[in-house]
Amino acid sequence: MNQEEERPIEKKRMRVYQLEDDWTVVVGKSDTDNDYLSLKFRHPKDTWFHVEGLPGSHALLLHDPEREPRRPTLEAAAAIAAWHSKGRHASKISVNVTAAAHVGKQRGAPAGQVTVSHCKSIKVKPALPEIQ
Repeated sequence: MNQEEERPIEKKRMRVYQLEDDWTVVVGKSDTDNDYLSLKFRHPKDTWFHVEGLPGSHALLLHDPEREPRRPTLEAAAAIAAWHSKGRHASKISVNVTAAAHVGKQRGAPAGQVTVSHCKSIKVKPALPEIQ
């Protein structure tokens, strides 16, 4: 399934990564872009990622109705989120993971600041996928 046909990806607002197993990860470029990504662009079944306790970009693993992501896919997406954070140089870092449906925003909160629930945490080494 071509996920980009359903939701056009605005490359000026987000970075796009293709994982080995044909999953797409998109990452916000700024606080305003993070809000757009996490609250408007997202599908409720996308998987949302953000480094725990540090500033960083929001990342989404785009939902594919044909399959569920396996652990290595989740770890690869979490590593991308970690790379786009202040924890980029850590040997391992915790990344919060939840369904995008569990991401919201309180009225008056600054750009890029969201509320999340039903989080799990994955410890990963910050990294970008290898270019094929």
